[in-house]
Amino acid sequence: MRKVLAESLLQFSNKPEFVFMTGDLGFMTLESLQMALGPRFINAGVAEQNMVSVSAGLAKAGMKPWIYSIAPFIYARPFEQIRNDVCAHGLPVVLIGNGGGYAYGVMGSTHHAIEDYGALLCLPNMRIFIPAFNEDVTSIVNRLYDIQHPAYLRLGKCEKPQNFELPRYSPWRRLITGNGPTMIVIGPLVGGLIEPLSALDEYKRPNLWVVTELPLDVDTMPDSLLENLKKSNHLIVAEEHVQHGGLGEMLGYLLLTKQLFHGKTTHLSALGYISGLYGSQNFHRRESSLDPQSITTLLEES
Repeated sequence: MRKVLAESLLQFSNKPEFVFMTGDLGFMTLESLQMALGPRFINAGVAEQNMVSVSAGLAKAGMKPWIYSIAPFIYARPFEQIRNDVCAHGLPVVLIGNGGGYAYGVMGSTHHAIEDYGALLCLPNMRIFIPAFNEDVTSIVNRLYDIQHPAYLRLGKCEKPQNFELPRYSPWRRLITGNGPTMIVIGPLVGGLIEPLSALDEYKRPNLWVVTELPLDVDTMPDSLLENLKKSNHLIVAEEHVQHGGLGEMLGYLLLTKQLFHGKTTHLSALGYISGLYGSQNFHRRESSLDPQSITTLLEES
């Protein structure tokens, strides 16, 4: 997705207020953007806390700064600067975290981002955007350029089946129709579920929805989604994020307080490091029962 991001941002290179900063990352991806922006492309070095504070100053001066690093280096290391310098003042800084969830695999927990959007949504004025597919990135970038508040863009690897036709971008999209549970997934995780879940018998096959923007707002939830919930009486939420502060908790709170759903709920989330070992992204998904086989088995037995 980061290559699509760089290509999408080129359209803003002639806007004098646009500034892109990187924490010494982006080799073989950001070069075209660097050439187009010239001095407005700034390598801040391995100094993410300083990069966030500088971006806040640029935004205060009327610039539009976008800052980029590996996900945990853009939200965890400079959390105090995000809180005090950006969010407390409601400044339009876009934080770009590459490799959400377990994407950096064997590099281990220091490079994983499994509590990022939960932590950032504790801060005032913050909005989160999590594209599920490459095609989502350009639509989200176009929206982000005009925002007037802090935002976090969580990138991953597109896992969409080659011939799958996506619905037009919106914060909520239904990808599969069936007579089984209502399943809501956030981010690229959903791509690897499309083919195996589509192959299930109609009575086990879920209505599969993907959501890409947080926090949730009941007014943006499609009526057809609420109808699915009422009919199925079983909600399954899957996310490559810890349970606390995750989509499942947000959605459960919203549905409960609005008295929109009282049925069975299953929440699949990142469980950390069960075996104490590090492996690929798929390895960690399997340990958390977030892999296609585990989810397919859950639906077959439900």
